Amino acid sequence: MKPVIAVVMLQVGSAGMDVISKVALNEGMSNYVFVVYRHAVATLLISPFALLLDRSAVPLFFLRTFSSIVFVVTRRPVINQNLYFLGMKYTTATFAAAIVNILPALTFLMAFIIGLEKVRMKSIHSKAKVFGTIATVAGAMVMTLIKGPAFEQDVAAGGGSSATVAESHSFMKGGLMMTVGCFSWAGFVILQAITLKEYPADLSLTALICLAGTIEGGIVALLVEWGRPEAWALGWDTKLLAAVYSGVVCSGLLFYIQGIVMRERGPVFVTAFNPLCMVLVAIMSSIFLDEEMFLGRVIGAAIIVAGLYLVVWGKSVDYDNSSATLQENQPLLEERV
Repeated sequence: MKPVIAVVMLQVGSAGMDVISKVALNEGMSNYVFVVYRHAVATLLISPFALLLDRSAVPLFFLRTFSSIVFVVTRRPVINQNLYFLGMKYTTATFAAAIVNILPALTFLMAFIIGLEKVRMKSIHSKAKVFGTIATVAGAMVMTLIKGPAFEQDVAAGGGSSATVAESHSFMKGGLMMTVGCFSWAGFVILQAITLKEYPADLSLTALICLAGTIEGGIVALLVEWGRPEAWALGWDTKLLAAVYSGVVCSGLLFYIQGIVMRERGPVFVTAFNPLCMVLVAIMSSIFLDEEMFLGRVIGAAIIVAGLYLVVWGKSVDYDNSSATLQENQPLLEERV
């Protein structure tokens, strides 16, 4: 029962990050600056523990894997994070929580392309992974391209068709950004798993990724926000809360919790609870953000979840047989770092 409670806490914390981040972005926070601040907070939090617990491993492996670490950083903290939160500006927190469920399928697809994942079409589990991948990608396309009628029809329909078309184009743009970000995210997962084989100190690697993400993300933010010093300003407001919450809770506490659960129950167990985050975000967003639910996007989310569970079921055999170590060596919470 304890692992179940722990993984539910994990999803609650992740859902809180999506909602708080969306509020901060709605209040005008730069997504580029937000990425820098959250990784800076995570670096300050994780680094002392990494230096204390992984002290002997750092000098031995750092120089040999430095180029790999830099390459890993460009995929996740820089490309994915900026596209993810920029896409969130154009969409909703619920959409963001739903679209990330395509990650296991994209990771499987990329691992198959580069030869890290084997597919035997005579095996029902391999078929499940293939069809699950197709379903998640199809669901993402449905969510992005098809809006459908709103469930709450009592909202004023002002603005006319031109406003509706503009909103639709904006949503499609945000959805495309998030989808591309998820591809980058999947590449990060694979590269991180490979790097961990050469650099077997996951806490130190996480600290280095956050540090490098702060530096590289800072360069990007300086270029994009050049001449806008107000973009960096923080007060006692939601912007500060979003940066601290995402850095401390999602990159710190939840990372530790997920590591414990994964060692006890495996990555498949953790991944199976991911749709809970989407449900929690949908509930909280309707309360705090007044988000509407649309039929097309609900159908797309349902297709994504169905595809996710097909992939998870197919991968469960890999984990049980210890024949595929890609996800075993990857702390899945770093999807939220």
